[in-house]
Amino acid sequence: MPLTLRELLAFDVLRDADPEVIAGEAMLDRVVRWVHSSEIYEIGPLLAGGELLLTTGLGLAGTDAGARRHYVREIAAAGVTGVALELGRTFPEVPRELADEARRQDLPFILLRAVVPFIRITEVANTHIVFHSEQALAMLRVGGPPSERDREASALLSDLVEGTLSQGVVRAKMAGFHPGTGQRLVGVAAAADEPAALAVLDHAALVLRTPVLRGRVGGLVLGVLAVPRGVVDAVGAVHQAVAEAQRRLGGTQVRVAVGHAATVLGDLGASLRDARAALSLRPSATLGSARTLALDLELTRHGDTAHLHRLVRRTINPLVAWDSAHRSDLVRTLEVFLLHGCSATRTAAALHLGRQSFYQRLQRIETLLGYTVTDPDVHASLLLATTAHRLRETA
Repeated sequence: MPLTLRELLAFDVLRDADPEVIAGEAMLDRVVRWVHSSEIYEIGPLLAGGELLLTTGLGLAGTDAGARRHYVREIAAAGVTGVALELGRTFPEVPRELADEARRQDLPFILLRAVVPFIRITEVANTHIVFHSEQALAMLRVGGPPSERDREASALLSDLVEGTLSQGVVRAKMAGFHPGTGQRLVGVAAAADEPAALAVLDHAALVLRTPVLRGRVGGLVLGVLAVPRGVVDAVGAVHQAVAEAQRRLGGTQVRVAVGHAATVLGDLGASLRDARAALSLRPSATLGSARTLALDLELTRHGDTAHLHRLVRRTINPLVAWDSAHRSDLVRTLEVFLLHGCSATRTAAALHLGRQSFYQRLQRIETLLGYTVTDPDVHASLLLATTAHRLRETA
């Protein structure tokens, strides 16, 4: 069921803020679509409607009564559900013109007389909103067969992965996927029960404000997210959008991997395959990307592990033998050191070691190998070998 403002005010996190409704009392049964905090004076055009707006009034500091009335009129025109003003930081008491204008606009206006961090309020409220919305969606999905659009999306994604795509643009439209001109496309793979995985991709698309194509293929949910024009790092944008979607869904355990960017639908097969492979390479990771795991993917692409054994043996075998005999962790230490740009400080922090302990390990590594591992000429071969060893051990 939708969350109303009256119901939200009964939440413990709001009651802790000692709320007092001073305007719009008759409108408390309005639905709260989202809870948002902002101190921007000109916030009205940035609102979509249905929000409960939290503010300390900082954006109103130094403004006159007319400007404050304009602020209330503008956010009321944007269709917000209500406004909550925390007293004490900017205003010890509510300015009369704010309360008067809220009454004129029939806008619920709430004073928060006790300090509760806005992040706590937004997290509790928005998690509740998303959770119950997704419960309803899940019931709808489970309760009936997939729609024709869903079937077309799954078939299209399957053909992309298999490299057998035909009439891609027409079929994408049939599946409801209409990316804009110039938008880059990024493949995504998700592992979880279907409603939860679909919800993550749908919310990531909402964050990006772009279309999404998604459906079940085999035991996974695959998807394609369009990235707005002008975004330089398309993969990074999708990675951030998925992370935000996971956060909004209350730390969901949906595991997601992001592929690389493509400019046309027909080039997405490799992106989807890499995203799918990245999921299997890091089964404990909640969010990863083929870009981060590029070396892992290349070393395992053909399924032949014999070359991994040869690479390890000829490059770092002394370290492997030492680790085996002494139950130490020199190979992993070296890999982390190389991945962190040969920075002793960052490596020690990543391994939870003191700097002196790390330097002792590094000295042992270089003694066993017989050369300096920071030499640029050996960096690539050592990184390949340490990655190959990790992949071989976890296979």
